[in-house]
Amino acid sequence: MSPDMQKMMDVARNYCHLIENCCEDDLEWLQQVAEQLAQLHAAIVHLKESEEKQWDEGSIDLDKRFDMYAQLKGLLGEDDAYWLEFDVNSDYQHMSGSLADDLTDIYCELKQGLEMLTRSPDAPAQVLSSWGHGYRMHWGQHLLDAERHLYALDVRGRLEPII
Repeated sequence: MSPDMQKMMDVARNYCHLIENCCEDDLEWLQQVAEQLAQLHAAIVHLKESEEKQWDEGSIDLDKRFDMYAQLKGLLGEDDAYWLEFDVNSDYQHMSGSLADDLTDIYCELKQGLEMLTRSPDAPAQVLSSWGHGYRMHWGQHLLDAERHLYALDVRGRLEPII
């Protein structure tokens, strides 16, 4: 396995662990998420295109996905919603982006791949190919939106620095 492939799998594991262990009492959690997203972005763009057959992702457990989204939304509170650039509205009543939704969608895609690796340890190329395809078709936009929103929070002094 190439170092880039190993790096992507390690970053995916770390990201999923961080999301699974979110805690209201952890003031540095959101800063850690921002740092992990940057590492995830760097890892996925370094993967080479692969012709490997992608794995059959199966169906997503929508109840688990919603529970995770609700937990993250509650944890993020007023820091969850954000405007997309084209959505800014003078009455500020309808914000269209949700950091909880972004983090959840990224998590679900990565977690499915990690679970596939647990069931079929000889399938890393298929998982990485599917992650690359998913990044280009879906969760890459969530990654960019989350990074943009976390950057805006940081600039406004809303992220706790890690000391």
